[in-house]
Amino acid sequence: MSAGTPPPEGLAGLRRSGAVTELLFLFECATQSPSQLKPVADRLGLTVQAASHTFRGLRRRGLVAVRDGRYRPTMEGIAWLHGALTELGRDVGDRIDRLHVIRSTRAQAAADLRAGDAVSLEMRNGLLTARPGAAGPSRGRAAAPARRGGLVDVEELDGIVRIVPARISVRTLSDTDLADPHLGHRVLAALPGRAALLAAEGLEAYLAVAAATDRPLVRFAVAAACREAARIGVEGTVFVAERELPRLVAAFGVTDPPPFDVLPLGRGRSRRAGR
Repeated sequence: MSAGTPPPEGLAGLRRSGAVTELLFLFECATQSPSQLKPVADRLGLTVQAASHTFRGLRRRGLVAVRDGRYRPTMEGIAWLHGALTELGRDVGDRIDRLHVIRSTRAQAAADLRAGDAVSLEMRNGLLTARPGAAGPSRGRAAAPARRGGLVDVEELDGIVRIVPARISVRTLSDTDLADPHLGHRVLAALPGRAALLAAEGLEAYLAVAAATDRPLVRFAVAAACREAARIGVEGTVFVAERELPRLVAAFGVTDPPPFDVLPLGRGRSRRAGR
């Protein structure tokens, strides 16, 4: 990394070997201006040889120098350090904001519950569900009576609800498929279970699927709906014309896309495939 290279981008930038040591070493030089490497090595838990190696690497990049017998960051080093710490602070802050400490919640009751009953929380078909008993990884107590299928307030939460991202199955329709008079039967054979998300990207796919089934069909913001469904463990199937496939895949995004596979519709029941 040269002096002109941007600083590490938050926590991810610290995964590079030696990045944490370089950051801490440069901070020591900026705040303490040490005349020797041993005090710096002691504070950072390094050997003097390791501290010297770090210094030489930073000096080659123009980030630190010895002036008047003291180790000091250069102007480029100050700018790099400021940028790195700013990005790190922003990244840590964003992550903290997403870590909500939840003491109570609402869930769907899997059975009749009395006030004070111990319950375990789990995701079922994308719904937070409370079932009797305290054997699960996430537990609490019913704050009030609830009937099966209704809402229940759960208090004294402990543990974490495990959510496994679900897979999205993308089924492509060729021009030949769209002209097939038996397309409806083939679409029916490829439909997912009732608990799964069903979607169609583009007008041609929508008309083909809508003619084959009266099931609820997501037509708008398909990629966003698929991402949200997969995030909470709901599988889904998306039908799309082959020519529309690149647009759909691009809409999934390059950052943390949902797990998905792509297969042509086929002649019979679709078989699952890995991504």
